[in-house]
Amino acid sequence: MADLRPRQSGAALLGAVLLAFAAAASAQMPTLTTDDYARAERFVGYKANPLVDHAVTTVTWLDARGFWYRDHDAQGDHFLRYDVASGKTSPLVDAKQLADALAKTAGKPVDASKLKITEARVLAEGGYEVVVGKDRYLCDAAGKPGCVPAPKPEHVGSEPGVRSPDGKTEAFIRDWNLWVRDLASGTETQLTTDGSTDDGYATDNAGWTHSDRAILVWSPDSRHIATFQQDQRRTGSMTLVGTNVGHPKVETWKYPLVGDKDVTMIERVVIDVHARHVLRLKTPPDQHRSTLCDDVSCNGGWEDVQWAEDGKSLAFASVSRDHKDVWIRIADTATGAVRTVLHEHVPTYYESGNGAVNWRYLPQSDELLWFSERNDWGNLYLYGLDGKLKHAVTTGEGNVTDVLRVDPTSRTAWFRGVGRTPGVDPYYQQFFKVSLDGGAPVLLTPEVADHAIGLSPDGSHFVDAYSTPTMPPVTVLRDAADGRVVSDVARADITRLRAIGWVPPETFTVKARDGRTDLYGLMFKPTHFDPAKKYPVIDYIYPGPQTGSVGGRGFDAARRDHQALAELGFIVVAIDGLGTPWRAKSFHDAFGGDIGDNTLPDQVAGLKQLAARFPWIDPDRIGIWGHSGGGYATADAMFSYPDFFKVGISESGNHDNRNYEDDWAEKWQGLETVDQDGHSSYAAQANAAKAANLKGKLLLAHGLMDDNVPPQNTFLVVDALVKANRDFDLVVFPQAHHGYGKDAAYMMRRRWDYFVRWLLGATPPSEYRMQPPAE
Repeated sequence: MADLRPRQSGAALLGAVLLAFAAAASAQMPTLTTDDYARAERFVGYKANPLVDHAVTTVTWLDARGFWYRDHDAQGDHFLRYDVASGKTSPLVDAKQLADALAKTAGKPVDASKLKITEARVLAEGGYEVVVGKDRYLCDAAGKPGCVPAPKPEHVGSEPGVRSPDGKTEAFIRDWNLWVRDLASGTETQLTTDGSTDDGYATDNAGWTHSDRAILVWSPDSRHIATFQQDQRRTGSMTLVGTNVGHPKVETWKYPLVGDKDVTMIERVVIDVHARHVLRLKTPPDQHRSTLCDDVSCNGGWEDVQWAEDGKSLAFASVSRDHKDVWIRIADTATGAVRTVLHEHVPTYYESGNGAVNWRYLPQSDELLWFSERNDWGNLYLYGLDGKLKHAVTTGEGNVTDVLRVDPTSRTAWFRGVGRTPGVDPYYQQFFKVSLDGGAPVLLTPEVADHAIGLSPDGSHFVDAYSTPTMPPVTVLRDAADGRVVSDVARADITRLRAIGWVPPETFTVKARDGRTDLYGLMFKPTHFDPAKKYPVIDYIYPGPQTGSVGGRGFDAARRDHQALAELGFIVVAIDGLGTPWRAKSFHDAFGGDIGDNTLPDQVAGLKQLAARFPWIDPDRIGIWGHSGGGYATADAMFSYPDFFKVGISESGNHDNRNYEDDWAEKWQGLETVDQDGHSSYAAQANAAKAANLKGKLLLAHGLMDDNVPPQNTFLVVDALVKANRDFDLVVFPQAHHGYGKDAAYMMRRRWDYFVRWLLGATPPSEYRMQPPAE
């Protein structure tokens, strides 16, 4: 009988053979299961951090007599009050009574073990006012047990306010003008009348960050406000287009870019609240700059403006557009007269500290405490208000990072610092006091660890929470005069964390690109580590220059998802390269005005040293990932070192800093110049110009509503890759901002999948769903 089955052509037969080979190869690839991912997810922050009991790293002082804090254990959160005089701890409020009050307001049950108290203050009549979410409650007020919603005056606006020092009034913005609200009666009073669109008072907009809050400083007597009228009328705009059914929602706001001729300026004013009188200081408009960060507000206030205690004068810092020059000026708040006291020029950029604005106005003694890195380290200097240097207050190596208090009566300053104690990790924060009249600083926290400090309002005591990446926090109360331990507050217990198999990261040092400078890093291994195996490496990167890859040196059970990624079969490392902060000024300046350096020569040098040091590291399988500046550095790594980095995941990168806010890039790269041939001084830092070099696997990601790093940054790279005919992968989040919000768990899963498939050479489980908490 004839065979009527269709015959296969030679090509078809070859295709079938190739498919069979591919299937066989796929069958040989290891496959990770949902159980593997679930075991790794145990080490993500939202699962690991709740397993650390009694880790008290921050407290909030109620007054000089005591503070409150959140304590956590297996039963949930507990809000406690510590009394300095007795050394005893008691509940801040009755959690059940507060939960009942919340439930009555919300109309649904509230778990007393999961309260989220964010603020608390002592009431003059007794008891406490606490804030949960956006609502305020009075607990045990005037001797009445229980918690009740704080009364709200009728017809009061919802604008966020800045409270006066006496607690009676708050200032807020409405329709581009500044108003005040009496907190008892709700009466609202307009202070300014000439504010208009994009030329308003106290407005909070740096382009990359913007809100409805007011930026201002109250005088100590609550009678005056120092603020500004912010002129953005000629500043360029940024626009984002939403994704929705129907006509898209469009967000447009002022966003100055590198090289723009017109950028945001501020005109300084002092407002007499009771007289409703606006006094314009007699000084030209200033750049929208600070001495520390890329906004006028760095830590929630307006730190570069400081009042005299009597309110008769105030000092402020003016900063040039490129951050190379800073002037300290003093204003007479009665006449508006302004005089310049001090000017400092730095060839690269001036900063007033590592973690805080560290200059202080001392009008009682006609002095100024000044921070400078003029000897390659961040030290304090005492000047007279005549602008003449008296002497250095601190000297030598190591940085003053955070001046927490200056007592003009005892002429003492208390500060945190790094690198000031020989033999101690140069990133560990320690706490010191020093006389303004000179002499060696006194170390108040001798433990070799990173110290988080909470100083009491009167400066007599401080809470010290000290820890390391491998040692959980110990929290004690100390005497601020000599550092003597007054009592224990809490000792963290990681028994439950260790029960899931958690292991601490390992610290290491490698040499920088110069072969001489020590670089510090952390390494994460799988809990099932086998030194006989070869492991691919993932390099987590954040190039700075305002921070580094490792982050803080205190204890952290998760550190992003580093340990979780390691658990999938990787070695994960983070290295702080040249150009990142906390070390010498010359270390920080290593980029030399080239933001495109991205610490990559140090990352490559360090990874090569680790591979030579540890035989279980596979130098042929190195991946890299980062977010924001780390996303920028990751794509740069894949384009600039295409034979070294095999897999990269670049999230929300500022891939061309001409498309990012002016303040950040102009500080680190300098002002843009364009030569006669039209060549920009920023051209070399643009990732799109290098995209054709891609050889490995690259995943790009961005939120389409990112109002920090606009998504056009990533699309410039996408366009260049398409034009170069390069394969790549892309994930976009239509509703997400810079940090991805509710989409962050999805991005983490895609990150795991990408590294597992392309770096580990394994098959990830299909569409594993992360389990972050519902809230």
